[in-house]
Amino acid sequence: MEADFYILLGVDSRAGSDAIRAAYRALARRYHPDVPGGSAERMIALNRAWSVLRDPASRAAYDRERTVAVVPPRGESSRPRRGSAAEARSTVLDYGRYEGWTIADVARHDPEFLEWLVRTPAGHRYQAEVARVLAARQPKSPAPAASPRRGWFRGR
Repeated sequence: MEADFYILLGVDSRAGSDAIRAAYRALARRYHPDVPGGSAERMIALNRAWSVLRDPASRAAYDRERTVAVVPPRGESSRPRRGSAAEARSTVLDYGRYEGWTIADVARHDPEFLEWLVRTPAGHRYQAEVARVLAARQPKSPAPAASPRRGWFRGR
């Protein structure tokens, strides 16, 4: 089975047709090959997802097939494994394309999503944790060297 169409479009599997259409249009504007930074491969995948999910009959058939294919084998998780103990205590998202993922997992996989999330009303509750996780991922820069000159305001 190819990539999950709901994840590809960034919508929940319970989303209505209007939400799916809006997500498709937004992504199509972003990834169309005629747009700078666009991708023909990504657009082909988006068109395939849209062609299946826009039709109620094909969507129902896809959902039936998906429920069988999405269930991971016993003892395995479809979500990335956590590394440190601090990441194990990270909040688990309960909606959206990364439902079931921790904030630390999403930071490794898609930090731009977290930057977007904290700007939305639903993501405001995660602002402190997202800022902490993203700051920990930034490389440490050396402290700037002190200037040997005295400032004009010191009177010298």
